[in-house]
Amino acid sequence: MSEFTLPFGLGRIPAADWMPWSRSVSTHHPQPLQIDGRVTLRTLILIRWVAITGQTIAILTVRFGLGLALPLGPMLAAIGASVALNGLALAQRGARPRLSDRDAALYLGYDTLQLSLLLFLSGGLQNPFALLMLSPLTVAAAILTRRSVIVLTSLAVVCLTALSLWSFPLPWPDGPLTLPPLFAIGIWIALTLSAVFITAYVWSVAREARRISDALAASQIALSREQKLSALGALAAAAAHELGTPLGTIALVAKELSREIPKDSPFAEDIALLQSQSGRCRQILADLARKPETEGGEPYDRLTLGALIDAAAGAYRNNDIAFNVTVEQSGSDTEPMIRRSPEIIHGLGNLLANAIQFARTWVDVCVTWDGEAVVVTVIDDGPGFPATVLNRLGEPYISTRAETTGHMGLGIFIAQTLLERTGAEVAFSNNHSGGAQVVVRWSRPILEWNAG
Repeated sequence: MSEFTLPFGLGRIPAADWMPWSRSVSTHHPQPLQIDGRVTLRTLILIRWVAITGQTIAILTVRFGLGLALPLGPMLAAIGASVALNGLALAQRGARPRLSDRDAALYLGYDTLQLSLLLFLSGGLQNPFALLMLSPLTVAAAILTRRSVIVLTSLAVVCLTALSLWSFPLPWPDGPLTLPPLFAIGIWIALTLSAVFITAYVWSVAREARRISDALAASQIALSREQKLSALGALAAAAAHELGTPLGTIALVAKELSREIPKDSPFAEDIALLQSQSGRCRQILADLARKPETEGGEPYDRLTLGALIDAAAGAYRNNDIAFNVTVEQSGSDTEPMIRRSPEIIHGLGNLLANAIQFARTWVDVCVTWDGEAVVVTVIDDGPGFPATVLNRLGEPYISTRAETTGHMGLGIFIAQTLLERTGAEVAFSNNHSGGAQVVVRWSRPILEWNAG
């Protein structure tokens, strides 16, 4: 892939970087891509056109409207450099519309230096427009990585410091304005602290928003996969049903032919082969017909809650871990019939996989219901949730083993997000005797309405 060789080249989109999963993650889960560039070149070009227009209007107004003798030539030359850079960027925009982190930082670094030059020519920090030095930093904090934000903030602080020491004075009619040293230092301190704190604040908020967005995208991908598996199971059941009748006819005809044709006939062996292969096809169709019990399908679209738990845990069962499901009825209410929802299957499956993975010897699932609520409690005898992350479980990128394995923690977030879409409330805790406990609670009317 060719690269733009100028300093402000257009970025590249690197190969996908797969995000690790959480405590409960198995390797089959789909994961969202992380793309290096978070901002388009068009956005930065538009921001710079706005800055160019504002700078031009301000300079011409001060020069000809207020009559202050600004160094018009050098200031318009600095603005012209920005116009030239935008023109060059527009010419290259078709090749790479999205900037990499490095290239976006270079663009914003140029904006910081260009604005510093204009302030240097017009009073330095005594110029009221010195506050605009925070603008490139705010944009950078919203779109760039921590390293780039730190570099740009340091550059801005250096420029502010230089402007506090050296600059051309504003050409006031009554002569240069001389500020008390303490007040001048105060302006520098205020702008410097604003640069640091505003960028830190904006970067933290933007980072959290990006994490939530990536995690929700992962949840959507996982749900989409589960829905496709469910549709595939329904297709298998339909195929088994539709093919059963013609295959039965073939088997019947082959059986009658085997009776009528002599055993020493040259066709006897072919008919025997036809019978065996038709029998094999019938067995395959029978397996497909049974598949919806664990993979989904129309004949098994509504299950009891206990059967739904078994279906959700089917792919995660471990022969070394005892898996027990207890169904307890409260009062005379009948056991609810639940639609085999991909959200419930995938959400409960993630929680059950989590418990099975960290359990030492057993995992207990207790299903209870009454007329008001349906509750599923998952308990294991593992080490439990670390106290340092217990209160934050359910947030994206919170993992109980992040410190040891580098996992960033999306599995529990995805499970909770999918279950909450069905109206569930999910609570995490540790048992007094050790081990983790997860309680999933639905309002029964809502759950049965969703199942309808």
